[in-house]
Amino acid sequence: MPDIRAALREAAERLAGTSDTARLDAELLMAHALGVSRSELLLRHLHSRPPADFTFILDRRLNHEPIAYILGTQPFYGLDLEVSPAVLIPRGDSETLIEVARIALEERPPSRILDLGTGSGALLLAALALWSGAEGIGLERSEAARAIAARNAQGNGLVARARIIAGDWTQAGWTDALGRFDVIFANPPYVGQDAALAPSVVSHEPAEALFAGPDGLDDYRRLIPHVPGLLTPGGIALFEIGSTQAGAVAALAQSAGLTTKVHQDLAGRPRCVEMA
Repeated sequence: MPDIRAALREAAERLAGTSDTARLDAELLMAHALGVSRSELLLRHLHSRPPADFTFILDRRLNHEPIAYILGTQPFYGLDLEVSPAVLIPRGDSETLIEVARIALEERPPSRILDLGTGSGALLLAALALWSGAEGIGLERSEAARAIAARNAQGNGLVARARIIAGDWTQAGWTDALGRFDVIFANPPYVGQDAALAPSVVSHEPAEALFAGPDGLDDYRRLIPHVPGLLTPGGIALFEIGSTQAGAVAALAQSAGLTTKVHQDLAGRPRCVEMA
């Protein structure tokens, strides 16, 4: 029977057609199968025998299931977050919103934070970790997602300041009991219904968190008119966007009486529209 070093080499070769990070994927999957960290795998276990369930875990990845769902966790802005197919996997691009807020509010830390469509709780919890004096609300219509966000708040020591509540912005009166906020985050569905997506996304991540009508703008149209009534004086709202949507989303905000700035992610793509 091959040792783990040989099994990793074979797994990486098989994953090359599925993943751009085939060797890393193989190592993460093997470490997960062993119940150890990747570092411990590489330092102590390369000459051990592969665990029996590694083949099953590898087959899941070969079927384009995202690594985060197989491992059950995803890092985001220094937090370790539970994820499942009930929530969108938090991505590094979304950290752009936290960085924009950190810089914009450096001299006036927020007291109240709202995260619209909180999913795993990534944006809300990252913001609460950044501002220890703030409290926040994560609005989410999915019961399964709310349960994950609540566990993430608990697991990251933020449960006392994070309130995860049911809410659906497609229904009338959804803002009635919310109040006003110093910063609003939103990463709504923004993919057009006919957009081509990677198999790992379209086959495994929740469609209700991805698609928003023919042009991907349906949820911006629903949400942005409510932003002025949800912001405190001097507050800001930060909306994640697809890379081609900056002009359309900024126009919607300006029609609602808001000023706008567009911010780029680390790859230089438009990623966030700031509204005030």
